Amino acid sequence: KRMENCYTNLANAIIVQAAKDYTKALRRLKKFPHDKEARYIKQDCERFFRSGWFEVLTDLNGEVLIQRMNEEVYAV
Repeated sequence: KRMENCYTNLANAIIVQAAKDYTKALRRLKKFPHDKEARYIKQDCERFFRSGWFEVLTDLNGEVLIQRMNEEVYAV
């Protein structure tokens, strides 16, 4: 049970960090639309959220997560 908690915590930490990176990239692109590094990070995170690896780590829907983070950053 304890080892299972460690893996769950690690999986959650990976997802949280990816979400932070994605949100940061979106905010950067909102200010600087041609920022190549931010665009790369955004695309990399989107690949992760749509990947089989993401599905192994969580039951969350990656598409919904992407949509919600975009709405949060681009909401007026």
